[in-house]
Amino acid sequence: MDARPGGEPAGSKMDDAMNKMLAVATSPMTVTAPTRVGDDALLERMRLDDVEAYRTLVERHIDHAYAVAMRVLKNPADAEDVTQDAFVKAWVNRHRWDAGRAKFSTWLYRVIVNRCIDLQRLPKTEWIDDVEEPAAENIDALTDIHRRRVYGRLDDALHRLPTQQRVAIVLSYYEDMSNMEISEVMGTTVSAVESLLKRGRKKLRELLRRAETDIRVGLAE
Repeated sequence: MDARPGGEPAGSKMDDAMNKMLAVATSPMTVTAPTRVGDDALLERMRLDDVEAYRTLVERHIDHAYAVAMRVLKNPADAEDVTQDAFVKAWVNRHRWDAGRAKFSTWLYRVIVNRCIDLQRLPKTEWIDDVEEPAAENIDALTDIHRRRVYGRLDDALHRLPTQQRVAIVLSYYEDMSNMEISEVMGTTVSAVESLLKRGRKKLRELLRRAETDIRVGLAE
């Protein structure tokens, strides 16, 4: 399995995490879930302790869930923990699920976002720029380093946003959610989401403009 987008770890690590999640589902009787059954139907099967339905739900949502956690936290180990905890919570609370109350994906993102915000309140380490220096008189190396720096600066700029703004930007631009969906995930109003996105975009432009100037100065030296 290939490495997942957004800096995710290789498939083997996420497979291990998935196996840990599935380890909590220890029912002697399982029913094979249809391949394209909807989330609500899978959740109903989970209420009957259907482990295969749980496996299908995990496989369907784990990539996006991890990507959101990774883009908010920018830490593979923490993102794995947050994702694993969210799916374990889904299994533990399977008997309490009300299919008509909210979409599973909305609930899942809400759990992940809240946990990410909690982690972001912990003391942070210093920022480290680990981009290697370009090789002397090597145009291809300079071009490659410049490209990596641009992408790296975008990622760093996103991570420098206040957590609430970063979450709104990630859900809007990376997960293609509407403002209404984002408001449900974040537990706020649509107008508050619009304000977060407006301020987040403005801050990103400022950070990227400053970073581009730094890159040009660095390449000119």
